[in-house]
Amino acid sequence: MIPRIMQAKPEDYLTADGTNLDPFKLWDLMLTNEKPGGHGERSVAVGTIDMAIWDAVAKIEEKPLYKLLSERYGDGHPDDKVFVYAAGGYYQPGKDDTMLQKELKSYLDLGYSVVKMKIGNSLEEDQRRIEAALKVVPSGQHLAVDANGRLDLPTAIKYADMLAPYDLFWYEEPGDTLDFQLQNTLSRYYSQTMATGENLFSMQDARNLIRYGGMRPDKDYLQFDCALSYGLVEYMKTLKMLKENGWSSRRCIPHGGHQMSLNIAAGLKLGGNESYPGIFEPFGGFADDEPIEDGYVKLPQVPGIGFETKAKLMKVLRDVAAS
Repeated sequence: MIPRIMQAKPEDYLTADGTNLDPFKLWDLMLTNEKPGGHGERSVAVGTIDMAIWDAVAKIEEKPLYKLLSERYGDGHPDDKVFVYAAGGYYQPGKDDTMLQKELKSYLDLGYSVVKMKIGNSLEEDQRRIEAALKVVPSGQHLAVDANGRLDLPTAIKYADMLAPYDLFWYEEPGDTLDFQLQNTLSRYYSQTMATGENLFSMQDARNLIRYGGMRPDKDYLQFDCALSYGLVEYMKTLKMLKENGWSSRRCIPHGGHQMSLNIAAGLKLGGNESYPGIFEPFGGFADDEPIEDGYVKLPQVPGIGFETKAKLMKVLRDVAAS
């Protein structure tokens, strides 16, 4: 992808007035002679370069990316803060219910209002773990569960029956992301909120989920991650498709917990963004000096995506650049 960009002429990637990079032209350059399909093999490569391009575009304009996105592609009034939830609750050797409770409470103490834990090992074990979690979170609406695609349909239905009385924030990715029939059928058994889509890597895959997955625009959430899915250029195509199918951008809460999605969420008015407190540092997380308050985080007022507001990340990037 990089050689295709470097070998291009300036008129192939600059805006019409020559004052900035054109992300859409650059996206087309990266995908020169690429045929459709096979989205998992190159979507992250394009998404990574696309992120760098948008950072540069916003810095050339001397604006935070979320403000640039709102001015160019939104309503000109970006959100000044974004809902974020804390993802964790992993299975680990020797991790008992008390340790799970301590972990989830630590996220609440950081300022998050919604926390997420993993399920899918066994129904009986997970019911016990969920009930332990509910002793430290305010209510079921403050707890989401994520099966990471582990369940077949009969098991997913059993989990749905078990989960329903708890009125959870959502039931995430019960089956394989591409098993649209499972997701569609499950929606007839589980009337509360579900979420999926983090492992779909293109607008076409997202469209198939909307067409065939039984997702409900009045209650379910979509978790497409621009960094995994050809970047923001593709994400805007996905948002356009969703609007054409009666979905609000507010039903999108991207997977990943990174600053690019945070800027998109604020600039294009998504429903929020995932967060992994302390797990994927220094790449995950948000600006060092922007704390989580009542489940929301503000964006730094610096040009670009805001990488420079994370000291540990900048040390890594500078070390790489110097090597």
